[in-house]
Amino acid sequence: MSSRVRWGVLSTAGIGAKKVVPAILKSTISQVVAVASRDISKADGYISRLGLGGTARAYGSYEELLADPNIDAIYNPLPNHLHVQMTLQAARAGKHVLCEKPVALSLQEAEQLREIPENIVFAEAFMFRYHPQWQRARAIVRSGELGDMRSVRVAFCYFNDDPANVRNRVDAGGGTVYDVGCYAVAAARYLFGSEPRRVVSLVDRDPRFKTDRLISVLADFGSGRQLAFTCSTQTVRHQSVEIIGTRGRVEIVIPFNAPTDDHTALLVDHGASLDGTLTRREIMPVADQYTEQADAFCRAVLGMDTLEWGVVDAIANTRVLEAIFASERNGAWQEV
Repeated sequence: MSSRVRWGVLSTAGIGAKKVVPAILKSTISQVVAVASRDISKADGYISRLGLGGTARAYGSYEELLADPNIDAIYNPLPNHLHVQMTLQAARAGKHVLCEKPVALSLQEAEQLREIPENIVFAEAFMFRYHPQWQRARAIVRSGELGDMRSVRVAFCYFNDDPANVRNRVDAGGGTVYDVGCYAVAAARYLFGSEPRRVVSLVDRDPRFKTDRLISVLADFGSGRQLAFTCSTQTVRHQSVEIIGTRGRVEIVIPFNAPTDDHTALLVDHGASLDGTLTRREIMPVADQYTEQADAFCRAVLGMDTLEWGVVDAIANTRVLEAIFASERNGAWQEV
């Protein structure tokens, strides 16, 4: 393998075109060499828009791209219901896989990822974990400055009632839990460093789409530790993360959609003033979390480092999402 990882992109999905692929292009150990779409003209247009003409090849099927021996890794931003299927196809073709979240729509489906060969690098694309602000927040938690960590509170909301949008298609894995609720679960697991024991959920569904459009969830991590989150695909745009301990708290100001060209901030508060005037503000360095993600993934592919998260982590996150839906059906606490 060369000193740079050669990427193939499965589909011309918006998240890839707007966020992930431009970020991969900024990585000094990455290059994008192919894009596939079931409509080859879309792949050609995608390549042109990203300025990859002459350096990337367009394919008119995913299978053709996977058969290309000059591709080392695949970025999979296909609709949610195709994530496991195409990830396994890519892995069996010898390609490393960075797959968009949620990795699967059921625990049974996610368990299939255990079939990925041991020599294949796999990761679910929770990009926030690679941003310096999250790494600093976790370091503060682990330092003991907050005392005993008790609560993680998350809000992640936006408004989208477009019937043509895949996020509103229940058959394709649309809805709040899969689109943004998965971030809240992954965030708490990242910060607590453990798994929840049980969850209870309150879910409101769109009468037209049948997707979950507003969810509130309480997760019990044991030893008096809790995650509480509210997420929505049909409320005003908002996001926040607060980590609360016995002696202090941390707020991540822009937790999930951190700007790629500006600093971010953490607020560290020890309760000295209720109006926030004595809160410590830590300014984080400018970072593109998607580029940081690509770099970490490529270092693992190149044998320069190992990834903290892989198949086991993806299955664990899916297990919690499945419990949330089970709680909706049962109207009670659900063991994870």
